Amino acid sequence: MARSLNIVLMLLLIISFWLSLQLGPVEVNVWSGLVDWLRGINSDAALIAAEVRLPRGLLAMLVGAAMALAGAALQGLLRNPLVDPALIGVSQGAAIAAAAVFYFNFLAFLGSYATLAAGLFGAAATLVILIGLSGPVARPAVIIMAGLAISALASALLALVLNFAPSPYAMQELVFWLLGSVAHQSLQQVWLLLPLLILGAVLVFSQRRLLAGLSLGEQVAESMGLAVVRGSRLVIAGAALLVGGSVAVAGNIGFVGLLAPHLLRPLVGYRPDRLLLPTMSAGALMVLWADMLVRLSPPGRELKLGVITALLGAPFFIMLVWKERRRWL
Repeated sequence: MARSLNIVLMLLLIISFWLSLQLGPVEVNVWSGLVDWLRGINSDAALIAAEVRLPRGLLAMLVGAAMALAGAALQGLLRNPLVDPALIGVSQGAAIAAAAVFYFNFLAFLGSYATLAAGLFGAAATLVILIGLSGPVARPAVIIMAGLAISALASALLALVLNFAPSPYAMQELVFWLLGSVAHQSLQQVWLLLPLLILGAVLVFSQRRLLAGLSLGEQVAESMGLAVVRGSRLVIAGAALLVGGSVAVAGNIGFVGLLAPHLLRPLVGYRPDRLLLPTMSAGALMVLWADMLVRLSPPGRELKLGVITALLGAPFFIMLVWKERRRWL
């Protein structure tokens, strides 16, 4: 079942990616444009297909895959299906650090890597604080309360960063960036995010047995000979790489890490270890489709990608809360 699901999702992803390359205000021969670009021919089709639409589609898939994998990993680690990088403040932590670097010129010696480094640090620091507040038992109610506290603090700090923006134009640009978007990006951002996605995925996938063991309880995982503390740190590091890199490149795109695992969990027998790979494909599909909806918005009034994902994800989250409420009645 899991293998068939992966194949179907990959086929859908390939088809959707090709459709995204076709979508735009100007009609071009995408295949011809990509061939011209590879040959070094500076045609209009090559400029539109390879310099505008190709980076946008690739970034949408990478960001979606990264956020979805981080969500699935954190849900498995904390044994809470309502955990999401945005809901527990991880995305906000990455956004605060990235925004501070972007406008106040911290870490200037890192050049183009400064925003990425700050995003990674912000995500990692937030996750460490969350785990510390949750305690060794990490009960679901405590995790949710800790996440809400971190989110509130992160929102306040983000407002502080906005308040001290160098100019009104800088503040407006920061607000638009925080809403999330993969538009107006280049292949340089793709090459910056790809290594982080690969490294983060390697760290998470290396702890598949731990995630499976933790679904039976921490004591059971330890009795299976699994290094719970060390493995948990590796999962946290992987999630920080995934979330920090995505937020630094594309801004705050929420709810993908919540939706993708929930939609696929029944199809993999509720196994957290089998959920990781299909979740990446599903997350890539979600963000790619959301970005295609963005492109269909009226010219001059293009919605931000984070707005679309929030509009789709918030009702789903409300439905999950309602289901949990009915289950406990």
